[in-house]
Amino acid sequence: MDFFNQTGKMAIGSRLRMLTDKITNDAERIHKMYGIDIRAKWFPVFFVLAHGEAKTITAIAKEIGHSHPSVSNIVKEMVTRGIVKETKDKSDGRRNLIMLSPKGKKMSEILIEECSDMTVTIENISSEAHNDLWQAIEEWECLLSGKSLLERVKEVKKQRESKDIQITLYEPCYQEAFKSLSEEWINKYFKMEETDYAAVNNPQELIIDKGGEIFVALYKNEPVGVCALLKMNDEHYDYELSKLAVSPKVQGKGIGLLLGQAVINKVKELGGRNLYLESNTALKPAIHIYEKLGFKRIFSSGRTNRQIPPSCSIPQQSSSYIFFLSYVSHLSKIT
Repeated sequence: MDFFNQTGKMAIGSRLRMLTDKITNDAERIHKMYGIDIRAKWFPVFFVLAHGEAKTITAIAKEIGHSHPSVSNIVKEMVTRGIVKETKDKSDGRRNLIMLSPKGKKMSEILIEECSDMTVTIENISSEAHNDLWQAIEEWECLLSGKSLLERVKEVKKQRESKDIQITLYEPCYQEAFKSLSEEWINKYFKMEETDYAAVNNPQELIIDKGGEIFVALYKNEPVGVCALLKMNDEHYDYELSKLAVSPKVQGKGIGLLLGQAVINKVKELGGRNLYLESNTALKPAIHIYEKLGFKRIFSSGRTNRQIPPSCSIPQQSSSYIFFLSYVSHLSKIT
């Protein structure tokens, strides 16, 4: 069809639905031709019950891969048509068992002939085709059960967008971006303090000149993310990862992960062995990034020196304190 030539493989769902509708319409006419009074959507339930064993709706749903509500509705329709009947389970009165009615059992005998003829017909079509549709469906089902279409599209989208992402070192021209992005993030969860204002207003002197570094993420040449590396005067930790902030308009593109990896690579380059950071339980996306980068939780505290604004939406874990987490990455163990 010309429409599908225009849309390409993006319309696979629509094309499969059209094929399914065509086969389903013929299937109902085929059932009538054999004198089997069932709708095409009832067939999986009918086929399972045709083996003679009474089953619960839950068991039927599990066997045919349908939802419980879907099977329940189908059974109701089949009961109305007199094809199946419900009885109480003698061993458990709370359960209903579904079985074929006398009318349904008579139809099931004819079903054997229909299934035989249908199998031959499908095999004939397959022999005329260049590709085995049945095998292809099995392969697609297997592939999508391991990773859904949604997950696969997300990966491709991220790969495409990553080509427009660049991680670069701080330059004076990025001072305003460093300030605005840091302030936006801090004010969203906390409250800017004097040390924060000093750092964002004079990053060269207070961060870089003291042995640290600042990384800037560019998306289509626009600064959209920042992350600072602070030199620590501590006997246990060499550096601290701080002020990781990504603009909300580009979140979900993996920019935070790229910034964090850039910091780790820099610490390795500088000969550092331990990289420290502090976060809290409310920042789940950030914690996910840190743990993905290889950080391990080393300390938990209910207290923090950072001031929390009254309007802050961060859930408090104990009394009036935010639950803070300390993480460390031992770079010698990172591959």
